[in-house]
Amino acid sequence: MQRRLPLLLLCLGLLLLPGCGEEARPDLMRLYQMGLENAETTPVILIPGVFGSKLRDKITKREVWPGPWYSILFSRYDELALEFDPQTLAPKPSHLEAYDIAEQAFGRDFYRPIIETLTRYGGYVRGIPGRPAGAKERRYYVFAYDWRQDNVQTARALDQLIETIRRDYGRPDLRVNIVAHSMGGLIARYYLRYGTIDALDGDPHQVTLAGARKVRKLILLGTPNLGSIDSLHAFLSGNPIGWGRIRQETLATLPSGYQLFPHPLTTWLIDIDGHGLHDNLFDSETWEHYHWSIFDPVVEARIRSDSDAPDQHLDALRRYFKYQLERGRRFTWNLSVAEPSSPIRYVLFGGDCTLTSARLLIEQADGKFAVRLNPKEIRHPKPGVRYDELMFEPGDGRVTKPSLLARQTLDPSAPQHEDSFLPVAYSFFLCESHNKLTNNVNFQDNLLNVLLTRNLPWEMAETH
Repeated sequence: MQRRLPLLLLCLGLLLLPGCGEEARPDLMRLYQMGLENAETTPVILIPGVFGSKLRDKITKREVWPGPWYSILFSRYDELALEFDPQTLAPKPSHLEAYDIAEQAFGRDFYRPIIETLTRYGGYVRGIPGRPAGAKERRYYVFAYDWRQDNVQTARALDQLIETIRRDYGRPDLRVNIVAHSMGGLIARYYLRYGTIDALDGDPHQVTLAGARKVRKLILLGTPNLGSIDSLHAFLSGNPIGWGRIRQETLATLPSGYQLFPHPLTTWLIDIDGHGLHDNLFDSETWEHYHWSIFDPVVEARIRSDSDAPDQHLDALRRYFKYQLERGRRFTWNLSVAEPSSPIRYVLFGGDCTLTSARLLIEQADGKFAVRLNPKEIRHPKPGVRYDELMFEPGDGRVTKPSLLARQTLDPSAPQHEDSFLPVAYSFFLCESHNKLTNNVNFQDNLLNVLLTRNLPWEMAETH
């Protein structure tokens, strides 16, 4: 111990020296404030992910999501469920509306860091749609949307916002920059490819790049380009919020949830031996076979008890479930097939330091099929099978690295699948969880560099 004391004192002394023990951070003020006069002034649209927009009652203006602290801790959020027409299976108009971005909830920052980065260091001011923009004004717009709805419907609302911004600037040919988090990136990608048409209606549709003509740069942050197993976890066991949980029957009414499911190209299910299974995730028979979601007897009993006409309601819900599965399948494929040409190359940011769910496991227990969400739940593991490596991959806790890159494997030398097209300029990886990506200073630094630079290398190559 006496020999170690001088060494400990030396280490302590070094830590007390100015700058010692401090993590080096870029000086964003110095890096970007000096050149703002000549920097890019293209307006920016910020698109949050699922759960990222506040929802309120249209009449009373009472906030339903995320609501007060006691709702976050204890509520099941049954009010989020969408009603649908049992004949057409289309969701009915909701009594809720999106009205702002969820910057913070229960003392936890979500999108506040990115807004502060844009305003404090990038010189941006929040734009109010419908108000004319001043000369050389650098604006950002928040695209608050009802994240429960079909992403095609949301893409149409995005187009309306862009047209409003064009009128604000008095420029019918204006192209905007988009920064999109999580599911917001899927909405932006669909819009760039198809504009406002519904390419999920069953008719053949070509990639028109209709929306790409109105966008200059697209930055994707934690976007599940090949889907997310985390969305499946929610459909199977409910989405945990505080000490409560959004129930399966509520989630089953939300079209956007199906459009977050893992892409058919991925191996999303394995057996106890670690072998991939080929069950069709987008076939309702798979869900019924394994007794998942609304086909779970416990969930079915709740649905029956909450309805005055349980048989009719359950039948309609099952048909609706099948319909939304098919739209989810079409959505994933329509985002991955090759484009005729790519005028925009995306900038990707994501996490790769957290083990993230990549596959579910099916185990036979007590004569039944039981789904395991993580290796700790496996009752009778097989010797030598490395379940951790099979069920988890590096990511941000919700989106795996391969999904962000639209790749089937972590192996960087493996060729990209021909049906997994993603035009990427470059990708940047951070040691952050999904909901804290905007807090990362390296993301903030690179975000400002991309947005404020007039001509990036790939843009210059395309214009000459």
